[in-house]
Amino acid sequence: MMYRMTEAVKHLLIVNVLFFVATSLYGDVMYEWFALWFPKNQYFQVWQVVSHMFMHGGIAHIGFNMFALWMFGTSVEQYLGKNRFLFLYFSAGIGAVIFQLGFYYLNYLPIHTALIDTGLTGDQITQMLTSNHSVQGITQGQLYLLQNAASIYNASMVGASGCIMGLMAAFGVMNPNAELMMIFLPIPIKAKYFIPGIILLDVISAITGQSFFSPSNTAYMAHVGGAVIGFLIMWYWKKNQFNHNRWN
Repeated sequence: MMYRMTEAVKHLLIVNVLFFVATSLYGDVMYEWFALWFPKNQYFQVWQVVSHMFMHGGIAHIGFNMFALWMFGTSVEQYLGKNRFLFLYFSAGIGAVIFQLGFYYLNYLPIHTALIDTGLTGDQITQMLTSNHSVQGITQGQLYLLQNAASIYNASMVGASGCIMGLMAAFGVMNPNAELMMIFLPIPIKAKYFIPGIILLDVISAITGQSFFSPSNTAYMAHVGGAVIGFLIMWYWKKNQFNHNRWN
């Protein structure tokens, strides 16, 4: 069924496209300022918690996310109204940040502690993680730990995927028996099975590093966080019959 594009979805599409055009013109500067960096990184800024939701890594990335925004977002906005839709959308995006950064910290802190235990100071570790030069005078064990720490310390996150996963989860609560299909698996599956399945695959990918349908650099726990928050918000609203008191 084709849906007429709703107001909030249209405006979100426009802002995402404008950010993408700006990124195409001023790539490094845009990523430095508006991608979400690990909080200990020198590039981290508070506004990135929101701005990264409008950044994308390539035409396929933004194309898929904007198609999903239109496909699921239009239906969800028609059901919720503009204000509740936007609240759910950005809440899912914040949930994605909390889950992904929490996952990063769970991995980073033990490595940082292990480096301290080898005799390095916090300042030395930071200097080594931010230096582009080869590190001299350290052991192979320290180098291995530093390489693992650097993969997190220098990680950045972009994309509306956490928000989109929140919309998909909300759509599943609205229409549990709606049949959905993936491009890679053209078999109709009910939303109440399809969406939990996608979330489970993201959890497995985050833990094992094995990618199923997404690029290997995907922030898998961001997907999980967005979906969890989207599900909880929609479940609560539906249970409490929000339609009697809409925010429009």
